[in-house]
Amino acid sequence: MPALVDIYDPDLYVDGPIHEIFAELRRTQPVYWQDMPGEPGYWAVLKHADLSHVARHPLLFSAETQGVVLEDPEPAQLANSRNMLLMMDPPRHTAYRKPLADSFKARVIASMEGRIREITRTILGDARQKGDVDFVHDVAGLLPSQVVGELVGIPEEDWPQIRRWAEQSTSQQDPEIATDSYVRTDTGMNVMAMYAYAFAQQRRTEEPRDDLASLILAGNFGDGPMSDMEFASFFVQLVVAGNDTTRNLLSSGLLALLTHPDQLAEVRADRSLIPGTVEEVLRWVNPLHYFRRTTTEDTVLNGVEIAKGDKVAMWYTSANRDEDVFADSQAFDIHRSPNPHLSFGIAQHFCLGVHLARLEGRVFFEELLSMFPAIEQTGPARRIRSNLNNGLKELPVRLA
Repeated sequence: MPALVDIYDPDLYVDGPIHEIFAELRRTQPVYWQDMPGEPGYWAVLKHADLSHVARHPLLFSAETQGVVLEDPEPAQLANSRNMLLMMDPPRHTAYRKPLADSFKARVIASMEGRIREITRTILGDARQKGDVDFVHDVAGLLPSQVVGELVGIPEEDWPQIRRWAEQSTSQQDPEIATDSYVRTDTGMNVMAMYAYAFAQQRRTEEPRDDLASLILAGNFGDGPMSDMEFASFFVQLVVAGNDTTRNLLSSGLLALLTHPDQLAEVRADRSLIPGTVEEVLRWVNPLHYFRRTTTEDTVLNGVEIAKGDKVAMWYTSANRDEDVFADSQAFDIHRSPNPHLSFGIAQHFCLGVHLARLEGRVFFEELLSMFPAIEQTGPARRIRSNLNNGLKELPVRLA
């Protein structure tokens, strides 16, 4: 292995996560300095315990200071992004998250199971008519876009475009995805924010509905209701998180099972194994490689001195394979228990939609395996070129 590995290079991830490299770095340099082209580099935090430490100290390791991606944002972009929950620090984060928490509790999300199952069956029924499909976009991407669309109250005719914007917002490093003309001058995230701003203005002129948009627009977030601009940022986070990460979970989960046919057979024989399978898929192919923080004071992490203002990247893809936490950590094991993966984050920024993601994953695989006795991969899976998005952009399969 070379003395210096460029773990920032998006091309390195096209053939799959760099688990062998991460394993060597966890052993030799678990807090690893990585240069970046054109701007300051960052500290990659690769161990489970160190990542947890960073996440549990949000005032020292700030999401709000410079955002959550490695590239420093433009000032205007940073100002807008600070209205997203994932880019807020306490106490503002607490004030904005609290009014939403009840809508995402386990018992509330559980009441959505019937509708999620109905949507899933419709999607899979349409896929059965085709037989040969790109599982990523023809199947896996449709469920979260419809669930989030209904949850938020987005008009149905807008769901396909919203899904496209969500994919583009986390896949700017892949030229095949970021090809539209507006993406070259803007980002999918900003275009979606403009849509959401107009959406909020329109909804304020209408009677409240039983959906998340009405709840947010009428809520009290510390100093009163959200502005339309604040709603736009909230909308973007909800939609991107609900669409992109769940699509990655479902498509990468199927690929994991197809490449482990003995475990696929076990799940087919015993559907009670599906919840554990979903958790292992989340560990094995966590939807996002990392989130960034910025230090607000000088500190020391695992013996490494980190200066105030340094970038720190919490590398979930590495921490989820940490040998100190997971026995036989490189193996895919649907029976793994306990499974303290970090794919939903930890501490203050633990994913608000965790119960929805788990429900969608369980229902989807229950219905998929019930409807299709045979699922065959018919061509190579293709991955997104990205050091952020740990997902597939193509998975050709035959459903029968």
